[in-house]
Amino acid sequence: MLTLQSIYQSFDGRSVLSDINLNVPQGATQALIGSSGSGKTTLLRITLGLIAFDKGYVKINDQPLLSFTQVEWADRIGYVPQEGGLFPHITGFNNVSLIARLRGWRKNKIADRVEELRALVDLDPGILHRFPFEMSGGQQQRVAIMRAAMMDPQVMLLDEPMAALDPLIRRSLQRELKAIFKRLGKTVLLVTHDLGEAVYLADQITLLHEGKVVQSGSYRELLLQPADPFVTQFINAQRTLPDAAQFA
Repeated sequence: MLTLQSIYQSFDGRSVLSDINLNVPQGATQALIGSSGSGKTTLLRITLGLIAFDKGYVKINDQPLLSFTQVEWADRIGYVPQEGGLFPHITGFNNVSLIARLRGWRKNKIADRVEELRALVDLDPGILHRFPFEMSGGQQQRVAIMRAAMMDPQVMLLDEPMAALDPLIRRSLQRELKAIFKRLGKTVLLVTHDLGEAVYLADQITLLHEGKVVQSGSYRELLLQPADPFVTQFINAQRTLPDAAQFA
């Protein structure tokens, strides 16, 4: 389980996050949504251990972030940044295996793990010998997911992983990503500004606004039992989603 408890964060005296509480059960996918500037990416970076926070706790299976070294914590969390974040000067294989090589894994162990992940994300073997600029957007994202999963982390964090893809590729990758999450069996925290994507991929949705959690729950709960007028306002801005009549 991933737990964020009473997280407070400020920059230059300005509150950015206030009393954030979040629990993502083992094997579940939770989506963080909200307008630009709501604190989604900041919260993700705090979870990664990249940003210090003023108060609160970040835990994985009740073990707090502060009890680990940065390296130990990094091995427990796989991260897919916006647009994949692949290193452009090395091949897909070397992107995926980089951390394992730095940790001193044997070549045969690396090769076996990369092959296991390649099959998991259904990527053509030849793609791993290409540089990122030789890959399509969807191929880059699959390689980025492989890299994030390489060390078999307990938690996967994804920051707007499909924001830069065109609609057709994005829709296809959403289907594949949902299947990958199921096969991995990892605890997943996904940041997206697209409520439709959150509804499709996540078991639960947490809506942030101005650094605070407005509501957490299923899409049905947000739609039919909004905890705040902003919830309805945010949903109504998503033109492609089903309306309340379909749940009557």
